[in-house]
Amino acid sequence: MAEAPRTDDDDPAAEPLVGDGVTAGIVRVGDTVRRPVRPFTATIQAYLAHLHSAGFTAAPVPLGIDEHGREILTYVPGDVPREPLPASAAGEDVLVALAQLIRRLHEAAQSWTPPTDATWGGIPGAAGTDRDPLGQNPELVGHRDYCPGNVVFREGLPAALIDFDLARPTTRLYEIANALYWWVPLMDPRDRAPTFVDLDAAHRVAVFADAYGATDRQRANLVPLAERMIHGFHQGARAAADRDPVFARMWEEGVKDRMPRAEAWIAREGAAIADRLTGHNGHAP
Repeated sequence: MAEAPRTDDDDPAAEPLVGDGVTAGIVRVGDTVRRPVRPFTATIQAYLAHLHSAGFTAAPVPLGIDEHGREILTYVPGDVPREPLPASAAGEDVLVALAQLIRRLHEAAQSWTPPTDATWGGIPGAAGTDRDPLGQNPELVGHRDYCPGNVVFREGLPAALIDFDLARPTTRLYEIANALYWWVPLMDPRDRAPTFVDLDAAHRVAVFADAYGATDRQRANLVPLAERMIHGFHQGARAAADRDPVFARMWEEGVKDRMPRAEAWIAREGAAIADRLTGHNGHAP
């Protein structure tokens, strides 16, 4: 029988790392992070190893499994912003740096073919899929969860990505929409951090698209995909709340109100965002 994962009490050198509470038992030991092994761990470790071999070093390095049955990753130094996001996270330079970081991830990821026995993570209760909400064929394996807690800042700008638990085959456009949801953000102003309430969402989307190098086709398809993605977030959160106590707590603490408002907001503002995107000068053909 495999030895049970070690607890903090067993390992006095372990420093608990507390994030959003979705994954329990994550600790730092020296310059490494130890995490519980899940069914998708081997697949994600292979993906991370490829990213580094392809030159993308802004992610943890997988170091295998320790003697206590925990996944080992290198610790990524820097600052992870907490919500509500501070004013320093609202600058356009943050959007530009994040878009360029994600583009670099995609350039490294596009040369990786997942193994035939690949296993992917997901939200409890949400049906797994290897397609984005528009039904397009996947182009690469992406991160798919650019929430603030997964973006590491250095010198005030996004510099690295952590927590690849939701990585899976996807499209570049879905990745763009996911990042925009969190960092524009594509939410009703009532649900934004105070410093983001009055920002011009359409302008911020265009800034990100320019920095990423979005194509005309991506720009034209972004709003329809974002609408479907946000609807999927709503449906997935509701399903997860029925199956997992952590997601049930999040649902009751505000997700059940925030997601319908986000759907209504993108329905109202989508046309203005699309107009700004498709009429913006200087983007890639």
